[in-house]
Amino acid sequence: MQGLGLLHIYHGNGKGKTTAALGLALRCAGRGGRVLIAQFLKGQPSGELKTLALIPNIKILRAKEATKFTFQMTPEELVAVKERHSALLKEIAKELQEGNIDLLILDEALGALQTGLLDKEELLDLLDTRPQETEAVLTGRDPSPQLLERADYVSEIVKRKHPFDKGVPARIGIER
Repeated sequence: MQGLGLLHIYHGNGKGKTTAALGLALRCAGRGGRVLIAQFLKGQPSGELKTLALIPNIKILRAKEATKFTFQMTPEELVAVKERHSALLKEIAKELQEGNIDLLILDEALGALQTGLLDKEELLDLLDTRPQETEAVLTGRDPSPQLLERADYVSEIVKRKHPFDKGVPARIGIER
């Protein structure tokens, strides 16, 4: 790979943040790069993960099993999710130390930070100590000023219209 690991932030209230990050994963893997995709706050099965799992140099880690939205969780469930997110960060750090990653995607890490289910200092430490050649992508909403300052790319995806606003649920093969 290129040897210069930059930081991308894809954020906003529009659809397509994860899609953009996964497109970058495909581009990297298609050039022989090793990709680690770590998902926070997501547990439902999705079509893109099934396909990405078939690509040998893409590894997928998920912190949360399929349960409910954070606002529906009990305090005990929230603590359990936070513990899983912390464990996931430790697993990612180990992968980074072993030098196995050209592209690191932390999908919905921004949302996990906003809900207090991901420790900001742990995440910043992970980003700051990653090998300098490892590219990193964060997705979600409302990045902190500290993350925006560290970022080399910041792309905001804005919703203008979405079928969900009209009561259309997520559709298999399109939104999930």
